[in-house]
Amino acid sequence: MATWRGVFLLTVVSLLATGTDSQLNVCGKPALNTRIVGGQDAPEGSWPWQVSLHLSGRYTCGGSLINNQWVLSAAHCVRNTDAADWTVFVGRQSQTGPNPNEESRAVAQIVSHPSYDSDSSDNDVALLRLSSPVEFTDYILPVCLAADSSSFHTGTDSWVTGFGLTEENGAIANVLQEVEVPVIGNRQCNCLYGVGAITDNMICAGLLQGGKDSCQGDSGGPMVHKQNSVWVQSGVVSFGVGCARPNFPGVYARVSRYQSWITSEVTGPTPGFISFTSSGSNSDNSISCPGLPALPTTTLPPPTTAAPDVCGRSPLNMRIGGASEAESPGVWPWQVSLQRDGTHVCGGTLVTKEFVMSAGQCFSGDSQPGNWTVFLGRLRQNGSNPFETSVGVSRIELSDLTGANIAVLKLASEVKLSPYIQPVCVDLVGTNLSAETQCWVTGWGENQGGEEQVLQELQTNIVDCGNSSSSDNICTGALPLQQGDAGGPLVCKQGAFWLQAAVITVDNSNNSTQEASRGRRVTRSSDPQVFSRTSRFATFLENTVGMFPSPVSTNGATPAASVSDNGNMSKATLPLYFSVFLFLLLLSPALAI
Repeated sequence: MATWRGVFLLTVVSLLATGTDSQLNVCGKPALNTRIVGGQDAPEGSWPWQVSLHLSGRYTCGGSLINNQWVLSAAHCVRNTDAADWTVFVGRQSQTGPNPNEESRAVAQIVSHPSYDSDSSDNDVALLRLSSPVEFTDYILPVCLAADSSSFHTGTDSWVTGFGLTEENGAIANVLQEVEVPVIGNRQCNCLYGVGAITDNMICAGLLQGGKDSCQGDSGGPMVHKQNSVWVQSGVVSFGVGCARPNFPGVYARVSRYQSWITSEVTGPTPGFISFTSSGSNSDNSISCPGLPALPTTTLPPPTTAAPDVCGRSPLNMRIGGASEAESPGVWPWQVSLQRDGTHVCGGTLVTKEFVMSAGQCFSGDSQPGNWTVFLGRLRQNGSNPFETSVGVSRIELSDLTGANIAVLKLASEVKLSPYIQPVCVDLVGTNLSAETQCWVTGWGENQGGEEQVLQELQTNIVDCGNSSSSDNICTGALPLQQGDAGGPLVCKQGAFWLQAAVITVDNSNNSTQEASRGRRVTRSSDPQVFSRTSRFATFLENTVGMFPSPVSTNGATPAASVSDNGNMSKATLPLYFSVFLFLLLLSPALAI
């Protein structure tokens, strides 16, 4: 029978609204962490998301800071307690000595997972809202969280931290402790604990020979993994048998199973979710023991010659210039309509089968995924759309840079590609688009496109940004943009494929149309239109989306690189075609683009 690592404590206070900004640009990046091998005392500042939870003045459990006002911990830690009895310490290194870098906060609210089962330890997660936000420093930072698409194969290195017992039946640690342990697959963990004890909501880690483990008092604390330069939390310390005993690894709540729940409850900046993908095959799949269900067998389909997913393909687009309505479906097959309550709000672009990119400003008033629907293959807002499909949104991630920001929407299900629904290629490296390069902007402006409100297209040229020149900016001639255009693309033809260089943002004070009711777009200013390049958000996009398709070409396509836990991610998963493109530019500076 598994014994709890901590006191059984819990209360549920209230439900909270989803935040608007993302922590992806700050989470999981401790300035003072240079961990290489296992150790005991953790150097100060190594794990700046670690928190110390004190009940009525006494240390009880650990936790992790996930934004500036929310902590993730274990439900069994806070069971049957009041928020007012808790104090949270962040930036703490020692339980008795001076802590010059720490801050303390009261707890305003506690939210436990609604399906937490104290008998089985299933869904052993809870959220605590601090009485006021904390200020980030080198010693106080949020951790990134494993996204729902993450996988952690047997043997994946992980680190567990806490102030718990340093040995079974020992004393609580005075200085923050750290231990490095490998992931143990769920099939093997089930065989060790008894088939059925380990659910899909759990993840195990430890040495089969014993000797390294979390222990009593570590409950609620984080298990993290390093992906390139970012630390990602995969587990919350939950339970085990004793401490560091052979064949009884520690059991943790699997963070990736709770992305939707966490984002729906947390207010303020949205926690930074990152897809962690283990490389190679998972040896846990070969594990079997009495009573353990066999893995489902699959019959391999006959070999096919189907082409891999590619981007930037528009077989129905023969554009050569001008400005008009997109007269037929499929001309801009990546264009999507983002709708709330049945009304078009913003545009966007399909960038993979399950991700859409748009403008952050579109979600300033509502970032609840369940309130949004994405329409793909749509030409008319009013009228027949025989090639369209619609899909819900499972989550919304917003970048968090100064100035204009972008949004990434994960679709509730993958979309089926067709000549009318295709992903666009996204510029992640700041491709050099010379002055006078012809590009296009598309969108459904307010009251545009006649009674049927047909998708509009505007041809424009790249121009010098003048006083706004920056590697982060790209400029075009003045455009009569309207609010309904926001989130749509600025795309430019690059050989055989279309490349999205920027996401449309709309400043009504400069760009709104005076004669929209008469079906005309009128440009108010002759100043260049300044956009933030998509390459400015490359890190955010790669961490959120993971893998982008390669561009269509006359000679076939090359699959894109994937993000893996072995660090083999060339230039943060730069798609291969951009590397080739830059190489050609170096060979021929006069190459026309």
